[in-house]
Amino acid sequence: MLKFVLSPLRLCVGWSLSPRILGLIGAVMLVLLRLTIGWHFYSEGIDKKDAGNWTATPFFANAKGPLADNFRQLVWDADGEFRLNRNAAMQNWAVFREEVASHYGFDESQKRQAQANYAKAVEQYDWILLENATDLEEYALGRERIAKLETDSQEKAVRDGVASLGGQRDTIRREWKQKAAPTLAQIDAIWANYEIDQNALATASQAEATPYYRLVKPRTERIDTSVIDRFVPYFDIAIGLCLLLGFFTPVAALAAAGFLGSVFLSQFPPTTGPGSSNYQLIECMACLVLAATGSGRLAGLDYFLHLIVRKVWGSQTPPA
Repeated sequence: MLKFVLSPLRLCVGWSLSPRILGLIGAVMLVLLRLTIGWHFYSEGIDKKDAGNWTATPFFANAKGPLADNFRQLVWDADGEFRLNRNAAMQNWAVFREEVASHYGFDESQKRQAQANYAKAVEQYDWILLENATDLEEYALGRERIAKLETDSQEKAVRDGVASLGGQRDTIRREWKQKAAPTLAQIDAIWANYEIDQNALATASQAEATPYYRLVKPRTERIDTSVIDRFVPYFDIAIGLCLLLGFFTPVAALAAAGFLGSVFLSQFPPTTGPGSSNYQLIECMACLVLAATGSGRLAGLDYFLHLIVRKVWGSQTPPA
């Protein structure tokens, strides 16, 4: 019964591998590899968290290859449908106005200023829609053409089967996106400034007592960058710490490999040069090596967890 209960632990620290068969030099190299990848993930996570505005949107939006459509669907409001919906945007801003007032405990004067900020954002939004009305009209008409390309399975299969036609479809999509890109960029700036302006109404004592209040974008898909952007920095930090400490190394390494593998697949086939995704593939393979060798039991916390495994399974597991 105890063996059954501890089976997950045995999997988390390495099933029955003995790192000693690697020799001293191999063991040292594995530790250095684990620490290097761990530091890479940890530092990347800290940088993304400290930036505050990091987003995976450009990465997913520029995906290519056979899985490009799947990755593009992960972009929050990829086609701008929500941001160009005046009623939806206004409702979201109104809710945020009330939430930020409750968060900081605004008095009546601050609430009036919050309402003024709201009215200012709405005025700017309406002006942007008016100034870009022609491009937005063409964009709305182009949406039907794009929808046909995506839903007509027969045409899609033919186009994807011929490289030139597949490239033509991507070209049409890019040209369509460019019609609304300036407008959506301006609307994004309104969202960002509105969040800053409402938080700036808090007094020094209110700001010290409560953390900065974020304007959370409502999800447009079950999973999109509005969720991913908040999750990835902490994912990177957690993976980095696990690898640095040698804690549950196989699990952390496999998670890292899956993450890096998805990066590689999103940019397939890879190009050459500094922007090549081959670097992610190489690190992905290195993470699989860490997972397969139980490297956390070498100068890591997994060594102590493995002692528990040895006591339960006894001679079935070679000594580490």
